[in-house]
Amino acid sequence: MKEEHESRHLTLNKLQLHVQDLRQWEKENGFPRQIDELMQLPALYRLALNELQNKIDVIKTEWQIRDGFSPIEHIKSRIKEPKSILQKMERKGYELSSENMEQYIHDIAGMRIVCAFVKDIYRLVDHLCIREDIRVLEIKDYIAHPKPNGYQSLHLIVSIPLILLEGTRWVKAEIQLRTLAMDFWASMEHILYYKFDKKLPPHVAEELKEAARAADELDQKMLRLRTEILELSDGAGNTEEPQS
Repeated sequence: MKEEHESRHLTLNKLQLHVQDLRQWEKENGFPRQIDELMQLPALYRLALNELQNKIDVIKTEWQIRDGFSPIEHIKSRIKEPKSILQKMERKGYELSSENMEQYIHDIAGMRIVCAFVKDIYRLVDHLCIREDIRVLEIKDYIAHPKPNGYQSLHLIVSIPLILLEGTRWVKAEIQLRTLAMDFWASMEHILYYKFDKKLPPHVAEELKEAARAADELDQKMLRLRTEILELSDGAGNTEEPQS
């Protein structure tokens, strides 16, 4: 009970800090008074993430039952901090309103799905594209076309239906799909990016590119190994005793 009380207390404190950030931002920038309306949006995005999580869990379980393994290694989700949303709105030149936030800021709700192999990423994307309870609005394939710094991932902007008292409301979310190697590289790049105040020394940037190439080679090698193992397993399972 004590731990639960402390957890609730920390959550309340965090929410109060977010409200203070919004009030201060409003005061400094002269935004119209829409804070109460904006503060309701994170709850909707959290509900949308929960819905998305449930759908992915079902897919993961079905694959586990049907194939004997799940290609999804782990899933992480987050809601963008209110202050970060406001900063992004200002940076992009959008007037502060709930309508503009919903229309132009697509990563308020974010989910990262880490798979073992690239093949599994495309398999999952193909499945999401044909589902009726998820709308895939945009695909950015940084696996087929990596960023100049070596970053690889596949980004989806999707829309998730929420059944509310007012009716069905489709809420946007961003899904990032990576392999384990890609996820490790991205984590290290993120740490270095802020360690050097967003200005990487040339030799560090080059080392990161080389590491990205090595991660890609590792993904390809592990996929070849898995394919070979599965083929050998199928061959062993189909071996029959000769009939006399």
